Amino acid sequence: MKKSSSKSKECTFNAEDSYVRMFLRGRPVTMHIPDDEKESYSLDHKVVLPDRKLKLQWVYGYRGRDCRSNLYLLPTGEIVYFNASVVVLYNTEEQQQRHYLGHNDDVKCLSVHPDMVTIATGQVAGNTKDGKSLPPHVRVWDSVSLNTLHVLGMGVFDRAVTCVAFSKSNGGAFLCAVDDANDHILSVWNWQKEKQLADVKCSNDSVLGALFHPMDANLIVTCGKSHINFWTMEGSTLTKRQGLFEKHDKPKYILCVAFAENGDAITGDSSGNIYIWAKGGNRISQVVSGAHEGGIFSLCVLKDGTLVSGGGKDRKVVLWDHDYTKQSEMEVGEAFGPVRAVAEGKQGELFVGTTKNAIIRAAFPDTLTPIVQGHTDELWGLDVHPSMEQFVTCSQDKHVHLWDTNTHQPIWSKTIEDQGRSAGFHPSGAVVAVGTMSGRWLVLDTDTRDLVSMHTDGNELISNVKYSPDGNFLAVGSHDNFVYIYTVTEGGRKYNRVGKCTGHSSFVTHLDWSTDSQYLVTNSGDYEILFWEAPTGRHVTNMDTVRNLQWATSTCTLSFNTFGIWPDGADGTDINASCRSHDRSLLASADDFGKVHLFSFPCSHPRAPSHEYSGHSSHVTNVAFLHDDSHLISTGGKDTSILQWVVA
Repeated sequence: MKKSSSKSKECTFNAEDSYVRMFLRGRPVTMHIPDDEKESYSLDHKVVLPDRKLKLQWVYGYRGRDCRSNLYLLPTGEIVYFNASVVVLYNTEEQQQRHYLGHNDDVKCLSVHPDMVTIATGQVAGNTKDGKSLPPHVRVWDSVSLNTLHVLGMGVFDRAVTCVAFSKSNGGAFLCAVDDANDHILSVWNWQKEKQLADVKCSNDSVLGALFHPMDANLIVTCGKSHINFWTMEGSTLTKRQGLFEKHDKPKYILCVAFAENGDAITGDSSGNIYIWAKGGNRISQVVSGAHEGGIFSLCVLKDGTLVSGGGKDRKVVLWDHDYTKQSEMEVGEAFGPVRAVAEGKQGELFVGTTKNAIIRAAFPDTLTPIVQGHTDELWGLDVHPSMEQFVTCSQDKHVHLWDTNTHQPIWSKTIEDQGRSAGFHPSGAVVAVGTMSGRWLVLDTDTRDLVSMHTDGNELISNVKYSPDGNFLAVGSHDNFVYIYTVTEGGRKYNRVGKCTGHSSFVTHLDWSTDSQYLVTNSGDYEILFWEAPTGRHVTNMDTVRNLQWATSTCTLSFNTFGIWPDGADGTDINASCRSHDRSLLASADDFGKVHLFSFPCSHPRAPSHEYSGHSSHVTNVAFLHDDSHLISTGGKDTSILQWVVA
């Protein structure tokens, strides 16, 4: 759609028939004005910013599914890791998080300087909502003040910075980085001067690790698909010696590198072997074959010189003494997945990051306590408990989690047969409905997590499951263009289909109930707003019937009270969700550019001003205020993250 600055083209107001009309992708969307606003309504009314703001309080989850070496303990007692575009500093003793918010897209790698205060993080290339590209780069920042100190490589990196590491021996003056471009360029920087010292084509194949030798600032080791390379930097030249496997099996992938106290390089590979490469050389001096069944994703040399390895397929964490004899092992539970990163904690403690986006506090012989959990696949389903500080999420990973907003831990988790897409609490809080990608929807008991009911409507995804305010009905909105209405009895345990809303020519995206539980309003993929009688599902065409109705929720992104959230020239897919606060003063929206917006409610004037918040790195799929409006929860689609914001 051509952007138009003239209000008349974007939005028209018909005083005679009292409606406002806006255009999305050239389609007219008509919204009817309630009688009590007819006289006073004007398109030119200046809307004020809300007097309250959001502050990021908690990030649920950790990015372990496809990143590595991204978990460390700082001297402050905080562990540092990342999820979406946020770098999290989490004090597990005090149950508090701080957040570095300097990145504008997915963070992919992290390194802690030898001073244990300065941190470098690298991000992917992204796009702004204007279609401008956000170049990949490295940010160097102070973990105490959270101030950005230096930004490196703007316009230099191509796709994403996937490895970053500080040098150890020269006071940490150098930083190396690997770009995930076709040639996987390895570059070395004087980060304080923001000056590139050298760069070289690293490998045609993927590079999974890059580290400076702890005793030689001019020696870098890189590893990845079928290679380990030892690089020597002289002036601005990097010279490569390939690691020689000689009589040993050459693995498909060298997955990780660490250094022993004496300067030997230690590698873990996809065949489950640990190879020791004698200091300064490119030959194998010792082998621990079959150290793990399947790949070794992480190696960590502890302060006392012993080694811990983390296994993929076998999910084992193994302790080895100085001569690589196995001392002890423990196994991470299947629910948490293979080991991705291992970091030394306080005395005798380890922190273990997993590929299922969990972080576990561990101690040999067998103590394993999960401290961070998250989803592992695209996340859309969210609802808040009607009276408690809890919320539910469901994702395409087939997991449903009921979360406690104070402990930030799941009260329970349940695996379901289908990929989850939508969720809705019964007004009593006793049960929660979950819609899936297959047309099936189910009802779970919130105390016992038992399955109490299961139904199928159509074979397309269920975008909405919403109980009426009186708890007597459930509306099920589907991508098959229909809304199915059920009566609800026995406290949410028995369901009987009584109506079907037929009339949309595209999939149902959002729905709201009227406060008296008598009517439904729906939005669809082709920007229609339709009204329905409940429970029959009869289409209401007389606007005077519905013009003055009060709505129990405002999740329809197209309505008279919410249309101001649409930006100039929006294409109709730019906003995924909206939610009104319970006190009816705020409206939050989730957009396709990783942003959460906060508006004043009602939001019934074009292009209303908003406070804008970053943290998600992919489309934000859902937002919901807690029952007391103290917090807002937002979910990220592809970034699988859940963010909890304080409303203040």
